[in-house]
Amino acid sequence: MNEYPTDSNIIEYMLTLLNISDHADGDPDFLSTIGNLKAASSVQPLPAMLEEHSDHVPNGIIRFMNQMPGGFFIYHADDKEQIIYVNQALLRIFQCETAEEFRRLTGNSFKGMVHPEDLSSVEESIRKQIAQSKYDLDYVEYRIIRRDGEIRWIEDYGHFVHSQSIGDIFYVFISDATEKRQRQLTEQRAMIKHAAAESELKLRTLIESYDEERRLIYQEHLRRLEVIEGLSINYESILYVDLDSDTILPYRLSVRTEQVFQDPNRSRGLRWYTQDYVSTWVHPEDRQLVANATDPDYIRAKLSENKTYYINYRIISGGETQYLQLRVVNVGNNARISQIVIGYRRVDDEILYEMKQHKALQEALDQAKTANNTKDTFLSNMSHDMRTPLNAIFGYTALAKKYLDDASMVDSYLDKINVAGRQLLDMIEQILEISWMESKDIHLKESPCSLVDIMNEVRMTIQPQAEDKKITLHVDLSGLQQSDVYSDHEKLTQILLNLAGNAIKYTETNGRIDLIAARKEQLPNDHAVYQFTVQDTGIGISQDFLQHIFEPFQRERNTTFSGIYGTGLGLTIVKNVVETMNGTISADSTPGQGSTFTVTLTLRQQSSPSAPDSNIDHTHALLVGRKILLVDDNEINLEIETELLQELGFRIETATDGLQAIEKLQASAPGEYAFILMDIQMPVMDGRKAAETIRRLEDPVLSHIPIIALSANAFESDKRLSTESGMNAHLTKPIDVPILLETIARVVPADS
Repeated sequence: MNEYPTDSNIIEYMLTLLNISDHADGDPDFLSTIGNLKAASSVQPLPAMLEEHSDHVPNGIIRFMNQMPGGFFIYHADDKEQIIYVNQALLRIFQCETAEEFRRLTGNSFKGMVHPEDLSSVEESIRKQIAQSKYDLDYVEYRIIRRDGEIRWIEDYGHFVHSQSIGDIFYVFISDATEKRQRQLTEQRAMIKHAAAESELKLRTLIESYDEERRLIYQEHLRRLEVIEGLSINYESILYVDLDSDTILPYRLSVRTEQVFQDPNRSRGLRWYTQDYVSTWVHPEDRQLVANATDPDYIRAKLSENKTYYINYRIISGGETQYLQLRVVNVGNNARISQIVIGYRRVDDEILYEMKQHKALQEALDQAKTANNTKDTFLSNMSHDMRTPLNAIFGYTALAKKYLDDASMVDSYLDKINVAGRQLLDMIEQILEISWMESKDIHLKESPCSLVDIMNEVRMTIQPQAEDKKITLHVDLSGLQQSDVYSDHEKLTQILLNLAGNAIKYTETNGRIDLIAARKEQLPNDHAVYQFTVQDTGIGISQDFLQHIFEPFQRERNTTFSGIYGTGLGLTIVKNVVETMNGTISADSTPGQGSTFTVTLTLRQQSSPSAPDSNIDHTHALLVGRKILLVDDNEINLEIETELLQELGFRIETATDGLQAIEKLQASAPGEYAFILMDIQMPVMDGRKAAETIRRLEDPVLSHIPIIALSANAFESDKRLSTESGMNAHLTKPIDVPILLETIARVVPADS
C-alpha cells in the first residue's frame, strides 16, 4: 500500500504524485515527455499525459479530479500562464471531446481561455485580490468562447500557490454561470419593467402633455416646485429669484406681496421688488436690516456658507406691529449661486414667546442677583450679630474669673453670659430651621391639644422678657368657645413664640403686647376657623418694607442701627410653618404706633376635652435619687449634663459609646436605671444602633427601658429616625431643663 504524505498543501501533494512518473521503470518515451513537469506541460496537456500514462499515476487522483462536478485546472503564474492540468468537467464546459481539442482552442493557456474583452480586467482583479489576502480564494467572472462558438459566462474561484517542484501556480475551480446571469438579467428587467410601469402610471398625464424636447426642462422645474411646496406649508409668500438675471417670480402671495406684484404671472426685478416692499411694509427701524438681507451680494455671501439663512423683522399692518421671518434658500448650483427661493411667514407667537422667556430669564437673573445681594448682606450682618454675643460671652467670662471672690458680680456676669448664649442659640436655631424648610424636611404631627394651654405656655415663656422691659402683656381668650383641638402642638407654639418674641424685641419700654386667640367660624365635620393675633405698640414697619417682611434674610434695620439682634429669618420661618399647616398669615403696621400679625388656621375640634398631662412635679419627685444612664462621647457635654442632672436630684452613671451603654445595662439589676439619655453620633456604636440592640434584649425589663435621644441633630428627619430606632423621644442640645422634665414625665411610667 502506498504511503501518502501529510503535507497541508494538497496541490503540492497532487503535483508530487503526478511527478512520480519521472521514476517510472523503463519507459523512455514517458520519461522524455514528463521528465520535467513544467517543460512537459508546454509540450503535451496533462490530461493527455495522464491518460497515456495512467498506469504510472495513482488512479484515485485521476478519478477524484475527473469526477469533480465543476471545472478544475492548474496553470503557471507567469507571463505565459501555460496550463498544467484540466479535468474532464472543464473540457465539457468548453465543449471539447479531448484535451487536444481544448489545447487547440485555447492555446493551452489561461489567456486563451478568457474572452479577449474580459482578459485585462480579470487579470487585474486577480492581482488585487491576491495582494489583499494570500489566504482567501480570489473570485472573478468572465466570458469564454466555446468550441461551438457560443459565448458563456464563467464563475472563477482561484488560489495562488508556490510549489517546490513546479514553481508559482494557480489552481482554479470554475463553473458555468450563464443560466445564473440570465436569471439575474431577467430579474433586473422585471424590476425595471415594474418600476417603469409605476413611473408610467404616475407620469402618464404629464408625459402626454409635453413632448420629449421639453421633458428634461420640466423635470428640473418640477424639482424646484417640490422644494417650494415644501416651504409653502408654513409660509404665506413664496418667491423664486434668479440673481444672474435679476428676476423674481411669485409662486404664492400674501396680502402684502400681492399688492407689490399685482400680476402674479409677470416676473419683476429683484431690486425693484425689494425697494417697493421695504418702503411700503417694513417697520422703519428694520428697513435697513431687510434691505441688506435681500441684497444679491449679501445673499451670495451667506449662501456660500450655508444652504439657507433667515432674519426676523417687523412690519406695520393696519397700525399694528407684526413679526415676520424672511428665509432665503439656495435651490440651484452651489458652484454658482443664482437660483434661490425667498419665503415669508408670520412668527408673532414665536417672537412673543421668546420675548416672554427672555423677560422671565431676566427676572430670574434679577431675583438671583437680589437673593445673592440679600444673602451677602445677611452674612455681613450675621458676622456682626454673632460676634457680638460671642464677645459678651468671652468678655463676661473673663470678668467673672477676675471677680471670683465677689459672688454678686459673678452671678450678674453669669446671667449676662446666659442671655448672650441664648441670643446666639436663637440665631443658630433659626438658620437651621430655614435650612430644614428649604430641604422640605418638615412634617406635621397632629395630636390632641388645648389652645388655652398653648397660649398660657407662650405667655409664661415671654413673661420674664416683658417684665424686664416693663411691657404690659395681655392675653385675650374670650373668643375661644372651644379650645380643645387637634393640631401640631410644637409647630403652633413655635409660630406664636416667634411672633410674640418679635413683639418683645421691637416694643420699647412701657409698651403693650396683646395675645389674642378666637374661634371665627364653625365649619362642618367638627372643623373651625381659628385666628391668633399678636399686636404690639412697638416701633412699627414702613409700608415699603412690609411687602418684603416675610422674605428670608430681610431686616428693615440691621443690628448696628436698631440695636436689636436677629437673623431676618424668624418671620420667614413662621410663614413657612403656617403654610405647611394650610393656614395664612398677614401683617399690618404703622411706623411709630406698632404692628399686628394675624395667623388664621382651620383646626379639627375634639369631641371631648383632652386629658391633662401627667403632673411634671409629681413625676420628678418620684424619680429623685434614681440612677440615670447618660451616654455621650464628648467629655465637656458629659460634665455639663452630669452637673445639671445631679442638681435635679438624679444619680448619674456615664458611658462614652453605645456598646459600653449596652454592656452596663446588661450588667445592671432590673430597674436599676430609671431611663437612658442617649447621644446619637458616637464612635464604636452610635445611639440609634444601641437603641435597636436594647429593644432586642431578651429581658423585657431591660428591653423596655425608656430611652431619650439627646443630640445636636435637630432635623425632623433626625427625630423620625430616632423614633424608628426604638427611642421614646428626641431632644436637642443644649439641655432645656423644663422640656427635659416634661419629656421625662411623658415617657417614664409613673410606677417605675
